[in-house]
Parts: sequence; C-alpha cells; structure tokens
Amino acid sequence: MRYGDGGRRLGAAELGAELGERATLVQFSSAFCQPCRATRRTLSEVAAMVDGVAHIEIDAESRLELVRALDVAGTPTVLVLDAAGRIVRRASGQPRRADVIAALGDAV
Repeated sequence: MRYGDGGRRLGAAELGAELGERATLVQFSSAFCQPCRATRRTLSEVAAMVDGVAHIEIDAESRLELVRALDVAGTPTVLVLDAAGRIVRRASGQPRRADVIAALGDAV
C-alpha cells in the first residue's frame, strides 16, 4: 500500500455511505473481478474486527466520475481514510489482511 493522495478528503456524499468513526476502507470493484470478491471478504472481516472502522464498496463502472477524480486505474483499488475522510493509504490489487491492518494504523 502506498501513502495517500496529498490530503484529499472524501465524505459520505461522494462515497454514498457514512464514514467509519475511526477509519474507512473504500473498495472500488467491478462485476467480473475475481480478486474483488476476496478483497471484499478481507476488508469486511477487518472492519468487523476493529471498532469504528467501516467498509464501503463502490462499483467502479457506475461511478466513473469518482473513479477518474481519484485516478483509479483498475479493480480492486482500496483507499484507507482517516476519521476526517482524508486518504492516508491506497493500494491496487488484492491486499493481504496484515497489510490492511497495518494501513489502518496510519489512519487511526
């Protein structure tokens, strides 16, 4: 996972769901993406394990304006947001659970 996008903030209006109290895992997915399914499971499990963390999955194909604004080049792409909605980490491809947990350390 690489570090954030210069302090850009995302809110519930842009994401279509409420941010987590402490951090938010945002996943960009597409319908036929096999790694997206595994990523969904991993992020959902981590969000359930850590109090105050939310997981939001966004269908990249239906949110092309947001995909372009955030320079999402492929799916899955994961953004880790802090409590204020600032992007603190981002990764492309299927993340490992340990990497997601470590990235949350930068957000909380």
